[in-house]
Amino acid sequence: MLKFYFSGAPNPTKIALFLEEAGMPYEPIPVDTRKGEQFKPEFIAINPNSKVPAIVDGDAIVFDSNAILLYLGEKTGKFMPPNTPANRGALLSWLMFVASGVGPYAGQSVHFQHYAPEKLPYAQKRYTFEAERHFGILNDHLASRRYMVGDTYSIVDMDVWGWARLIPMVLSKEAVASYPNLKRLVDEIEARPAAQRALKLKERFTFKTENDEEARRNMFRHITA
Repeated sequence: MLKFYFSGAPNPTKIALFLEEAGMPYEPIPVDTRKGEQFKPEFIAINPNSKVPAIVDGDAIVFDSNAILLYLGEKTGKFMPPNTPANRGALLSWLMFVASGVGPYAGQSVHFQHYAPEKLPYAQKRYTFEAERHFGILNDHLASRRYMVGDTYSIVDMDVWGWARLIPMVLSKEAVASYPNLKRLVDEIEARPAAQRALKLKERFTFKTENDEEARRNMFRHITA
């Protein structure tokens, strides 16, 4: 059975969504990053980058949420747009856009607004501006289409949903109104039963919630390096 190493963060939640949508049997294995479980030797052997998510599927080990979505989509043939050159180009482009832009900038925006020990106006402006810009590109793309690639719900929509659903935390509650097309997609996915199951997965386990010294040491190792 496929082993799914996860936490309640945005990137693992995308994978939970795919697994629930596809009806794939899997064993969820919680990794409590506030406790530093991502640095255990047995997990580093799976993901040298010490990040969740990761999956072990027989002899295959895959880490990075975008790589996992592509792997699972190609393996199952589910939630993949029709395999035309145009769709393939769009699929890869948008997956990489989320991997290299949306995720990193949204994550840094969250960090500098909510977790950084010092309030650095330059850093906050830099990352919120880039998060806004990337969400704006997604919103504009969705203005003339229902889904990100082709005419059907795909792994790219799941990829986008992982971070777009957290715009209130990445930017602000008021910012959601600036991205009506993106909100439409998020709301549609959020209403799906599989999405509700994916969001509740973490409730089956106990994760540390306190952002105390232990949590900061494990989540932001540069502080004590």
